Amino acid sequence: MPGSQLKRLKASLREQGVIGPQQSKKQRRKIAQNGKANTNRRAVALGNIREEFNPFDLKHNARGPKFQVTSNRPVLGDAAKGITGRPGDAKAIGEERRRQTLLVEMNRRNKIGGIRDQRFGENDASMTYEEKMAQRFMKEKQSHHTTSMFDLEDDEPVDGLTHMGKSLSFPEKDDFEETDLLDLEDGDSGEDSINDPRGLKQIYKEIIAKSKLHKAERQAQKDADEDLREELDEELSDIQALLFQKPKPQIVESNEATSKAGESSKERMEHDYDMRLRQLAMDGRARPSDRTLTEEEIAQRDVEKLKELEDKRQKRMRGEDLSDSEDGGKEDVRDAQPATDKSLWFDEEDEEDFKLGPGIRTRPTATELGFDDEDDFIVEDDLLASGSDLEPVESGDEDSSAGEEDDQEDEFTKGLLEETEARDLAFAKETGITKDEMGKISGCPETLEQFLDISRALSPEQIPTLVQKVRILYHPKLASENKPKLASFSRVLVQYLFHLSNTISPPPFAALESITRHLHSLAKSFPIDIAEEFRSQINDLASRFMSPTLGDLVVLMAIGTIFPPSDAFHPVTTPAMLLITRYMGQKIPKTTIDYVQGVFMGSLALHYFKLSQRFCPELMNFCLNTLTSLAPVKPTMKQSDFPQHAPISGMRIIGASKIEVKKLKAIDCITPPTSETEDMSTRIATMDTTLHLLDTASQLYASKASFNETFEPVVVCLHHLAKNSCKSQLPTALVDRAVRLQTKLQTMLTVSKLARRPLELHHHRPLAIKTAIPKFEDQFDPDKHYDADRDRAELAKLKAEHKKERKGAMRELRKDANFMAREKLRVKKQKDAAYEKKYKRLVAEIQGEEGREANAYEREKQARKRAAKR
Repeated sequence: MPGSQLKRLKASLREQGVIGPQQSKKQRRKIAQNGKANTNRRAVALGNIREEFNPFDLKHNARGPKFQVTSNRPVLGDAAKGITGRPGDAKAIGEERRRQTLLVEMNRRNKIGGIRDQRFGENDASMTYEEKMAQRFMKEKQSHHTTSMFDLEDDEPVDGLTHMGKSLSFPEKDDFEETDLLDLEDGDSGEDSINDPRGLKQIYKEIIAKSKLHKAERQAQKDADEDLREELDEELSDIQALLFQKPKPQIVESNEATSKAGESSKERMEHDYDMRLRQLAMDGRARPSDRTLTEEEIAQRDVEKLKELEDKRQKRMRGEDLSDSEDGGKEDVRDAQPATDKSLWFDEEDEEDFKLGPGIRTRPTATELGFDDEDDFIVEDDLLASGSDLEPVESGDEDSSAGEEDDQEDEFTKGLLEETEARDLAFAKETGITKDEMGKISGCPETLEQFLDISRALSPEQIPTLVQKVRILYHPKLASENKPKLASFSRVLVQYLFHLSNTISPPPFAALESITRHLHSLAKSFPIDIAEEFRSQINDLASRFMSPTLGDLVVLMAIGTIFPPSDAFHPVTTPAMLLITRYMGQKIPKTTIDYVQGVFMGSLALHYFKLSQRFCPELMNFCLNTLTSLAPVKPTMKQSDFPQHAPISGMRIIGASKIEVKKLKAIDCITPPTSETEDMSTRIATMDTTLHLLDTASQLYASKASFNETFEPVVVCLHHLAKNSCKSQLPTALVDRAVRLQTKLQTMLTVSKLARRPLELHHHRPLAIKTAIPKFEDQFDPDKHYDADRDRAELAKLKAEHKKERKGAMRELRKDANFMAREKLRVKKQKDAAYEKKYKRLVAEIQGEEGREANAYEREKQARKRAAKR
């Protein structure tokens, strides 16, 4: 059994010679002579003993020593002993460093003020106390001593006093002469004054006389100025009367002259001036200021201004000349533009010829003037603006209705009258609404039933005028309670749009378009109300999406016009898009009406996806199914590489080569054909519209990466329609359109294939063939990384250094945090101990005092008892 640690320690100390038997005088003398060497040897021995008895203070390799076979460098120091680090020493050094730096900062934190010893020589250890005191005394005296050029105790020479640029120093004479004083009095006399035969008294008299003369001249000039000022003050009342165009008050002046007869002219002038000043102040106060207008007056002023602007516009349209007062003295905006820039200014006829868009407006809109009663959007052809044709969206038709924009805006501005004028018979005759019917609008319609009661006697053409009148009468600027009323009225218009589309056959598309424009204008002020009502209509359509009505189609069309369809997620347009794609993807057409409704949905889908250019696979599948289902001959399975639905019997177009290709109408979406010929004509129109949709989709998706895979089935279907078996059964115009579209798509597919880049995993440079000859390094170091690429080697080195520094910084931050936590805990323990000690001391003092008082009370009590017994 090994001995204890104490016995081992004593044995080690004895072996190293630190302790042992008592030494003789000779040995101690020899040790004293070599004291430094013995001390070093003793310190080394004690250090070795500490390392031996504290194995946790050294860091060794866990796997033992390594064989030195890869390097010729000699291993020295701790590495020779297998010691890779000293955690205890490193921790102690770091702890001490933190106590000198971090602990000082912690103690100074949140400390304001304090005393800093900045006395001279306080931190200089080379100076004695007496030298410090002497230097401080000298510095103190120097700080209180201020040098001045007039200081008599200053050792520095003084340049001398001066007066008027000349020195006042006297010549070295024994006595003061009169000529010296003369030089002081008259510096310009120079040497002549010294040789002047006159006496000093005479010179003084002349100087005094000259001074009095100058003073008299100044006084005379001052009196003349004062007289001129008095004359101007006397004429001030006449000047003021001329300025304010008022006659001079003769009576007042006569009364003033009578009452102030005894006063001097100066006092009378001052009195007149004060009176006139008070009159001017009272006139300024009595002048009335502009009255602040109320909200109703401001709205009425805006309406009158809009009416005036509309009258001017009507005159300009009729070619009448405007007077200078009507024109407002303003030059034409077009004159300020350069003559060469003709693309910015063009007539309505030029818009249709050059397709340059609406251009810059030459007159302000009602929205810009603060009255939201017209809007600037353009209704495209595919939104049933004409009311008859159902055409697909084409890129060239985007600005087709821009030329009619001014006429459409007239309908929104011609009736902007105030409430009293709107009820006049002249307005009723112009709009076709009788006075009794106008009087029925006693309140803003807030439900569909109320609006139907008002509009029951009106024709569909008069409905937009009625809507316009309601918007004018209940404009938010006329009353504060009109805004919620118009919000409810906007919901009613959405419901009425659906109601009117399903009630009248054929529906009045002009009225529907005007109501849609009104909704677009109202959506700027009430977007939430209109959006919620449209969402309600979409929810109703979702329950019967396989059999939509014409009102549902009009609502979907209005949504794409009012709200932005290009948003990635919109609370109204996104559900509408889902319903459209759901119909085209899940609806299996059984009748001609199903195909017509599907084509209409495809037109709406292209309108919705035109700006965002999102791909719609349901549209492509529906168009391909329509072509293959209506084709005279069924295509083979090889030709139809897409999910195809088998049509019902009798749906294919057969023997229709002599039928003329017509355009679809909106009524075809709900009205079944009455005869076989009409049914065949509708199917031909449906196929023609499908070709239009595919042509538009090819332009829309030309930049897509999957263009080849998308339109190759379309080319196959068109090729099938161009065969003799189908060509003989279809009209010539329809076959020609299919052939043209096939040629166009083949060209676009060829260009797309040439522009397509093959896929590749990575783009690497060609790698060199590895050589069989190894590369040897003369100074090989296993700890060093060898890389032929210098930039990559430097980058790897920087990354390694950054990683090392980052880990070291994080390690130091953790150590700092632990140190701060330990110090805070230590300080807290000290405070708690001091508090406990003080608390116990106070408790002991209180208890001792209470005990003494209790003992004194007992003694007094016993004493009284003894006294009572006696």
